[in-house]
Amino acid sequence: SVIVPVYNAEKYVSRCLDSLLVQGVEDYEIICVNDGSTDGTKKVLETYRNTYPQIVRIVNQENSGCPAARNAGIVAARGALRRVARPITPRI
Repeated sequence: SVIVPVYNAEKYVSRCLDSLLVQGVEDYEIICVNDGSTDGTKKVLETYRNTYPQIVRIVNQENSGCPAARNAGIVAARGALRRVARPITPRI
């Protein structure tokens, strides 16, 4: 299981998910935890879930911060081995 906590990452989450999807790993899941995003992040995640329903899952929650988003992903994970990835956003 790969857990991807996201908050307002509309511009960056596709790059992260595309990178994870081309890894060539078999039998894995990507759990995207939308931590109350107020931009178009949820719509981007839904597009990936609809395109890759066997791999991409979404957990939506109210904004609770990155640690809570990671924990929500861990709880939702079905796989025995868990890793956390995150979209890289430029520093402002």
